[in-house]
Amino acid sequence: MAGLLAGVLPVFVLIAIGYGLRKSDFLPDATWRPIEKLSIHILYPGFLIPAIWNADISGGGAGAAGAAAVTSVLIIAVLTLVTKPLMKIDGPAFTSLFQGAIRWNSFVFLPVIQSVYGVDGLALAAVVIAAMIPVTNVLCVIVLVRWGADQRAMSPLSLAKAILSNPILLACLIGLALNLAGVPRLAGISETLELLGGAALPLGLIVAGAGLSFAEVARRRVTIGAVSFVKLIVTPPLMWGLCVLYGGDETAQAIALLCGASPGAAASYILARQMGGDAPLMAGIVALTTVGSAISIPVLLALFHLA
Repeated sequence: MAGLLAGVLPVFVLIAIGYGLRKSDFLPDATWRPIEKLSIHILYPGFLIPAIWNADISGGGAGAAGAAAVTSVLIIAVLTLVTKPLMKIDGPAFTSLFQGAIRWNSFVFLPVIQSVYGVDGLALAAVVIAAMIPVTNVLCVIVLVRWGADQRAMSPLSLAKAILSNPILLACLIGLALNLAGVPRLAGISETLELLGGAALPLGLIVAGAGLSFAEVARRRVTIGAVSFVKLIVTPPLMWGLCVLYGGDETAQAIALLCGASPGAAASYILARQMGGDAPLMAGIVALTTVGSAISIPVLLALFHLA
């Protein structure tokens, strides 16, 4: 138990450091957006490409965890869309609720996996990310096009460009292509990517902390609380149960469980701001689910290892 907590604690300490740095004005506000851009466009792809490139995607664990993650996202997406007529919120707010329910922050998820399950667990988690990111990005962009405040007609080509402009999605596709093609490690290139990737997770956690905003949490506590309940209470057992159903081994089950308990993605706020979603609501969802995951992830890990 102490070992599990020791693996999880540094993740949330780094998030708290990022939040403290932003609140203390240690760096000017204008500095954080370029740092975020560097992290998402350069460093994180440097981590994802070799992780997926070198992962064993032929094993049953990777397939079961990836299938469980995708299936759970589809189930929650469908239920959210079906229940939309019952929600007393406008279109832009619904898009943020939808993003909050199905998108998750891999910057929080991956360091926990790395600390507890090592390199093999990290490779399996990267495969889950490669399966999830295309699905969540496509669904969220479509929902924003339909219900966002900026409801301009978007051609299929424009929609494809909006989806494929995501650097994380592109990194997943590149890593998957290299893996399926059987390309061996390339001297110089592999080492460069690994150096970039080594900086991705700690900096990503600090940036995630710096981006937290609690201004909307009290004002819209019912909506944000409902999304947090789905994200942190409903999704983890759903994803774990599907992984068991698909025949995943113990490590795959744990990764599915932790994937389900990950907080809302900070990138959701950027997408909401760019495509007419409710950005303040999205910021509140990300903030509360991040704080909630600091409790739920250690609890779920402890219960899983005691079972």
